[in-house]
Amino acid sequence: MLTGKYMRSRLTKLAFAVSLLCITLVEAAGADAPARPATSTAHGFVTVQGRQLVAPDGAPLLLKGINLGNWLVPEGYMFEFETAKSPRAIYAAVERLLGRDQAFEFWHQFHENFVRRKDLELIAAAGFNTVRVPLHYDMFAADGGDRAASAGWALLDRLVDWCEAVGLYVVLDMHAAPGGQTGANHDDGTGYALLFHVPALQEETAAVWRAIAARYRNRPAILGYDLLNEPISSFSNVRYLNPKLEPLYRRLVADIRTIDPDRLIFLGGSQWNTNFGVFGSPFDRNLVYTYHNFWSPPSRAAIRQFVNFSYLYNVPIFLGESGEADDDWVKAFRELHERLGIGWCFWTYKNMASEATVARVRRPANWDLVVALADGGAAAGADPAHPAAVAALAEYLENVKLENTTIQQGYLDALGLHDPR
Repeated sequence: MLTGKYMRSRLTKLAFAVSLLCITLVEAAGADAPARPATSTAHGFVTVQGRQLVAPDGAPLLLKGINLGNWLVPEGYMFEFETAKSPRAIYAAVERLLGRDQAFEFWHQFHENFVRRKDLELIAAAGFNTVRVPLHYDMFAADGGDRAASAGWALLDRLVDWCEAVGLYVVLDMHAAPGGQTGANHDDGTGYALLFHVPALQEETAAVWRAIAARYRNRPAILGYDLLNEPISSFSNVRYLNPKLEPLYRRLVADIRTIDPDRLIFLGGSQWNTNFGVFGSPFDRNLVYTYHNFWSPPSRAAIRQFVNFSYLYNVPIFLGESGEADDDWVKAFRELHERLGIGWCFWTYKNMASEATVARVRRPANWDLVVALADGGAAAGADPAHPAAVAALAEYLENVKLENTTIQQGYLDALGLHDPR
């Protein structure tokens, strides 16, 4: 008889072999294979049943989502900035260009124009059923933060109302956690994943999630909480930081469960949501494991570790971000996920710097001047308050309105959706 570590090794190998067989059978069955029967959920929320998500009516739910990137967490590349990449650098650049009061008004109008009810109506009518919303913790801090931060709750409340009205689910994604969870610009940190080093920052993160859970625990449109976006970059001290990720997730989940016991909680792998090796067996009944994938070959090999994990532990997985590629790649990668019964959420809904987007924003006149001034480079001797740059920022605010964008039909076709207008 085999005992101890030898038995565990044999069982792990057997489970792995069974998972590979199951993957092969699922792919052979194709997208038209009948879904497993599901039981109804009484409380009105989506739940986990094995590898599936199940809607409140008991039907299997395949997520088809789009990210609302750049709305509440601005990213430099979406403005074509090369130096002003992080949210704080972007805010500082706009303030240099416009002055403090006008910069505040700029961001107020940006938030108003970038996502309106008609945007959510188009997203739903096109065939999406989910939006993923990147969040900056400071917009939802307990003390309300500064004037710009104080708008966060009102903006999110309104979005949830609109999504309930048009039939969209919402995934709340902590894109920028206190101290930074990635060690890269888009978490608005210092360039280090300080969240994992400083207990006070972990408590602040837990406090923000408790506040979010308390506010939205009774809202069925909230599909779930994506606790940390792309934690622990590949150029961090991964040997030291990776073992700290799941314990922090356990702490955050435990805090949320004291307030919201039933909501889905999404856990992203380390190294930009690409490494599931940091996870042990699931520790909560409504966990979804989420990964991101850009620019790899659109083949099963690119997602093998995630699919194997799903079969090994009988848990759902979710493609939380992907895209930024040509339509053929997007189509192939989307179809691969649907053949395997895996939900997806592509990046991103609205963008100026990429054609791989649903609604492309027209580039304003004199935008090169804005870029040069924002990045701190020489711009033909222009001062920060140059009238042409100010006018370009004003034009940008108009250009981000849905009616002034170009709907990329090729991108929607690649996602198996359509322009409903």
